[in-house]
Amino acid sequence: MKIAKSLLSRRTFAGLAGAAIIAVAMPVQSFAADVTIPIIVKDTTSFYWQIVLAGARKAGKDLGVNVPELGAQSESDINGQISILENAVAGKPAAVVIAPTEFKALGKPVDEAAKSVPVVGIDSAADSKSFVSFLTTDNTAGGRIAADGLAAAIKGMTGKEEGEVAIITSLPGVGSLDQRRQGFLDEVKSKYPGLKVVADKYADGQATTGLNIMTDLITANPKLVGVFASNLIMAQGVGQAIAENKLGDKIKVIGFDNDDKTVGFLKSGVLAGLVVQDPYRMGYDGIKTALAASKKEKVPANVDTGANLVTKANMSDPKIDALINPKVK
Repeated sequence: MKIAKSLLSRRTFAGLAGAAIIAVAMPVQSFAADVTIPIIVKDTTSFYWQIVLAGARKAGKDLGVNVPELGAQSESDINGQISILENAVAGKPAAVVIAPTEFKALGKPVDEAAKSVPVVGIDSAADSKSFVSFLTTDNTAGGRIAADGLAAAIKGMTGKEEGEVAIITSLPGVGSLDQRRQGFLDEVKSKYPGLKVVADKYADGQATTGLNIMTDLITANPKLVGVFASNLIMAQGVGQAIAENKLGDKIKVIGFDNDDKTVGFLKSGVLAGLVVQDPYRMGYDGIKTALAASKKEKVPANVDTGANLVTKANMSDPKIDALINPKVK
């Protein structure tokens, strides 16, 4: 198998990623409203979180709520998010919506915030019982969907649900990612005895690291037939490695979440599928739920916002098209 390890291409990829971070940083929004409900996401530069913010922005307009759009510029900036949460609460808003970056680290800060305002969690859990409501994808189910999609893609390629597979997780200790990983591993173990997990890797939240991990896996595991990249950033990096080495017909990859790059990879056959959430709904319903909680109305403790497997075969379906081509503006 010929492996292309182009240092220039990696540097170019990293440069593009850096440029994207600078280009898409989100400004704080303001509206002429008396009620303020900040939303704090993990990474304002990520397309996924921009969709969440778009949903929150629309809810603010529909409900007459001022929705400051807050967040760090990297999902690994845990201390940055804690400071943003503390500053947001100090402003005495009606409520706060937050997607915690890390399960353990955000537990006490969420507890402290909840002493002053209602706190609604979205996307990822924290080590806290103080959320008035928690809206998220069932990430364990999302991992199972990924395993089923990967097994089907491998069978379509080889005729059998057999072979060596790997999982790459963006960061350790993130509730949603840990749940996806466990769901994937559980589904493989219970339903696909012919699939052998030969690598279970953690990255540092950077697409270039995902690219490097995947390139190393290609070299170290010549019999590899499948990979689950458990979030958007890892899907970008893994997809880049597959594209550079022209291995889309030999290694099937299921990613999680979507942007123009990963949808392009899906169309060209670099990726076999994407597990897609409904981040717009998370943002919209997060603000709507927080407003209700601020008025002391009863709100559901938990809301499953859903997930779907997107493939080249179903990506033109109206329901799927709405998920992969959301209105961000």
